[in-house]
Amino acid sequence: MTPDLSVSELGQVIRRLEANSHLRHPTGRGASLEETLGGTLEETDGRRVLVVRRRFDLEHRHGQQALSRARVIAPEPLSLLTRAQAPVPEGRRLLYLDTETTGLAGGTGTYAFLVGVGFFEGDGFEVRQYFMRDLDAEPALLAALDALFRDFEGFVTYNGAGFDLPLLETRFVLARRRWPGDRFHLDLLSPARRLWGARLADCRLGTVERHVLRFSREDDLPGALIPSVYFNYLRMRRPGELPRVFEHNRHDILSLVALTGWVAAAVARAPVPDLHPEELAGLGRLWEALDLDRGLACYRMALEHGLASPGRERLLLRLAGHEKRLARWDEAQALWEAATRSERGFDPRPWEEMAKLHEHRRQDLAAARAVVQDALSRARVHRQPEGVLGTFEHRLERLTRRLARLTS
Repeated sequence: MTPDLSVSELGQVIRRLEANSHLRHPTGRGASLEETLGGTLEETDGRRVLVVRRRFDLEHRHGQQALSRARVIAPEPLSLLTRAQAPVPEGRRLLYLDTETTGLAGGTGTYAFLVGVGFFEGDGFEVRQYFMRDLDAEPALLAALDALFRDFEGFVTYNGAGFDLPLLETRFVLARRRWPGDRFHLDLLSPARRLWGARLADCRLGTVERHVLRFSREDDLPGALIPSVYFNYLRMRRPGELPRVFEHNRHDILSLVALTGWVAAAVARAPVPDLHPEELAGLGRLWEALDLDRGLACYRMALEHGLASPGRERLLLRLAGHEKRLARWDEAQALWEAATRSERGFDPRPWEEMAKLHEHRRQDLAAARAVVQDALSRARVHRQPEGVLGTFEHRLERLTRRLARLTS
């Protein structure tokens, strides 16, 4: 599930793998993949699929986050994160899912050769990985997944809405199996973009887990190389680098459950000062639709704790718009004025709002003209488009005429 690396990054990874390959002890020719991984061959639908199980204590920490936090998630954060109208499942009824595939294009020619799932069971968390030892073993893998999916009430993925689940649905349909498309689904990519999109270089799972969970993978196999590792296994019938594919997938699952616990807890606690201003702003956008006062409280705390531009100006305008709807003009004016003090470019919106406030609400044409003159001067300094300049010039001419008629 790792997005593409750049060409230069991929080249560096390949060179490092080639340089280090002689340091690894090759797996003996007699060692099977199931022996290497500690898995078992299980028969479903008349064929066998390789299944690898790993069990973790509830207090196992993935980075700085205990897995147990995701087990006791309250329904409200899950409902807010997904905008779900129907009742949401309990945390222990969620299935964390990630696939490794033969390509990233999707479609009928792409197979999910490794499907990793994670779930809470008893006093632990189990990661279970289903692997196709050959492409004709897909019916066994799908049969195993079909049976497993019936035991859970929802999925948690990272970019699963755009890739993992549509791909599995395609495989299910081609195999004439019913896809459980009515299940609850939390795709963590969307809240991740709201919380960290402005703060991090990207929102890839590896980037988010490093900065949020403080988890760093050691010698991780990049996702861009995973299809070639699988195809090499099909040709050579030797484990090769496949154990690293399983490890990569297992870390994805553990990051999913740890990140779910972190995000759900942050939603439930917000607004609290120990969160980063960008996180508070993102939580405000989540809460605003359901609980306006709580969303606005998140925005105000983000500003109080030093939210940086351009997020700062966006929130100031958002808060000002709320005050305007309540006809609290002094409060709205203070926020618009704060938005005009940005050192990053020029935004005509707060200037226009202040000009309209003075002209139409306060009937102070001189103050309105002064605002427009200041705005026009700054717009020219920042080389604004002719359309922006023309709008302010037209407003200035009209105000000047109105003032002239009053004085005459």
